[in-house]
Amino acid sequence: MKNNHSYQAGQEAVQTPAAAESSASGFNRTRSKLAFDRLVEMGAKMGMENPLFLCHERAAKATTFISGKEYLNFSTYDYLDINAHPEITAAVSEAAAIYGTSAGASRLVGGERPPHRELERAFADLYGVEDCIIYVSGHATNVSTLGFLFGHRDAIFHDGLAHNSLVQGARLSGASRYSYAHNDCDALEEMLKAKRAEHKRAVIVTEGLFSMDGNIPDLPRIIELKKRYDCMLLVDEAHSLGVLGATGRGAREHFNIDPTDVDMWMSTLSKSMCGCGGFIAGSHELIEFLKYGSPGFVFSVGMPPIIAVACHKALDIMLREPERVHKLQKISHFFVDYAASIGLDTGAAQGYAVVPVMVGDPMVAGFLSNALFKRGIYVMPITFPAVKEGTDRLRFFLSAAHTEEHIRTALDAVKEEIPKAWAIVDDYKRQNASESGQA
Repeated sequence: MKNNHSYQAGQEAVQTPAAAESSASGFNRTRSKLAFDRLVEMGAKMGMENPLFLCHERAAKATTFISGKEYLNFSTYDYLDINAHPEITAAVSEAAAIYGTSAGASRLVGGERPPHRELERAFADLYGVEDCIIYVSGHATNVSTLGFLFGHRDAIFHDGLAHNSLVQGARLSGASRYSYAHNDCDALEEMLKAKRAEHKRAVIVTEGLFSMDGNIPDLPRIIELKKRYDCMLLVDEAHSLGVLGATGRGAREHFNIDPTDVDMWMSTLSKSMCGCGGFIAGSHELIEFLKYGSPGFVFSVGMPPIIAVACHKALDIMLREPERVHKLQKISHFFVDYAASIGLDTGAAQGYAVVPVMVGDPMVAGFLSNALFKRGIYVMPITFPAVKEGTDRLRFFLSAAHTEEHIRTALDAVKEEIPKAWAIVDDYKRQNASESGQA
């Protein structure tokens, strides 16, 4: 029957080429609706060069090299200026000689190496909790953890600006998903009052530092709500680890809270920790459950041991040299203050590593990024769907290596180029409107 079925399927494929054509064209139509595609396509018509996928020729620090030219760089996660540190390079070289460049298998079945356990222990100790699990991907950490832990009888209450990985994890879980207004604890409480009792289990999901706006949630209030309404709490510290607190320990240190008041401390390892992957830190019972069941861990190859070694060494450097954290915080506050002094809008940013300059139009953001690039400044436009339509911006990532002169140079250039970018876009719109009227 299998052979006959395959034959029939093949015959049908031969007899109905229109079906294959329809499938392909359907994909192309779907692809054409991608916001980034539209930005690039429209920009090309208007004479804008594609700002995406430019190739950097060495480690991206406060400056970077593209096509042999040095640029001021505001698009790197190297918040603490630790990436490419000689101690990390030496540790990775030594680890590569012992373990190679791959874990070789899922950690469950043959990929476990000492650096994995050592890194997990280090992060559990950092957060003052019992245990930790390291995933090979930061995005998959959120997707797989939420998708595995919660089901159709449960509820996930997440901030309206929660990262894509958190939203995708909530969708995968099949739990009822409730999005509350960004950083609005009153809205969260009203939602909990109305909906919590309808569900078996619930979790509140927020970020320690929001990746697009650079602001911080009222974590003590959220903890109070999670206790009152019997919820778990996940805090995504992708951008707050290494950034908040006197020594970079994140939101826990910033607010001086009991670490066990948060059920799941999550962070990526690609920002301040100079590697890739992610982790969940929490109770031993929770971590064991994830290690034996979370698909993103069980069915994925383990993190390369050399990456675990690199992240551990970065953590050691951060804790040994808290002045890096202080420099980052100081330059971030300077950025916000200087931007305000020359009339630039930094939105809700509080001056911690991530600071947007609000523009409000995707094409203006693209042309502004292009203009700055021509002046030796690399900063990327952020448009829908990464942010809501009408909140388009340039997003500046700041580093302990940036200086006040770097900031003045960049922001003075932004101030000069914004009206020029608006003029290009407005002229194009007027011309198009005129041509449409003539037609």
